[in-house]
Amino acid sequence: MTFGRQDRKRAAGAKIILPSGVRLGFPIATGNTVQLQAMEALPTLRRSALAQFRRPAKLSSPIYLDFLAPTTVQCQRRPASTTGSTGTSKPRYVLSKRQREYLDSALRVNQAGELAATLIYKAQTPQVVRSHPHLRPLMKHMYDQEAGHLKVFNNLVAKHEIRPTAMYPIWEVAATFLGWSTAALGREAAMACTEAVETEIGTHYNDQVREILSWEAEAERRGEELDEELKEMVTIFRRIRDEELEHLDHAVANDSKEAKPYDPLVDAIRLGCRTAIKISEKI
Repeated sequence: MTFGRQDRKRAAGAKIILPSGVRLGFPIATGNTVQLQAMEALPTLRRSALAQFRRPAKLSSPIYLDFLAPTTVQCQRRPASTTGSTGTSKPRYVLSKRQREYLDSALRVNQAGELAATLIYKAQTPQVVRSHPHLRPLMKHMYDQEAGHLKVFNNLVAKHEIRPTAMYPIWEVAATFLGWSTAALGREAAMACTEAVETEIGTHYNDQVREILSWEAEAERRGEELDEELKEMVTIFRRIRDEELEHLDHAVANDSKEAKPYDPLVDAIRLGCRTAIKISEKI
């Protein structure tokens, strides 16, 4: 097939107009050879055709990938300062830096102490109930209460994003050994261990309750209101303190003072508890 001269002139300027508005020129040379002089327009065509697929979809609301965040990040942290209202006309009491640090330290120590208590009872129970089966319900009762205390402080530490003590591995080993060794010495020694530990822990909780109550008294003098969460924390500390002192009474009722040797054993355990508390406050 051949083109006449006039046909070739008309074909030389022929253009194809695409629906997208992109034009491709196809000047046709002599003979049967077609030269595409506008090949550079092809990328433009591709981009135009695919643009609608590459545009990001518009979202009416943002996407939050909560499952990528640690659990503690999703918890509410205790406010460093309080400026709102507690439902009364009084302004809320603002914690100082020292008071916030005190609460962090208190919760860290309490968590470590309850972990140690559960491990002591766990190590004592098999040996004690083997020789004295009637004590099984009591040992289970005290262990269950300590496990409940530990759960409370685990939740509080996570909620307020408090760093647990770095001494956890050491306290685990020490508490397990203390429970096993005192049970090996007999029922009386195991109960003497409970008496010593609960004496120190009960005193420790009592100190914490008094400290927070002193903040409440200061708030009242200033015409302010203590945060409701702090009031709830005092209630928790009191309840746990009373349950710890109940364990002390059980120990005395089960011949803790008949342990041999009583005084050196109890004094050594109490000293160890006080030392562990001081270390856990800082580390």
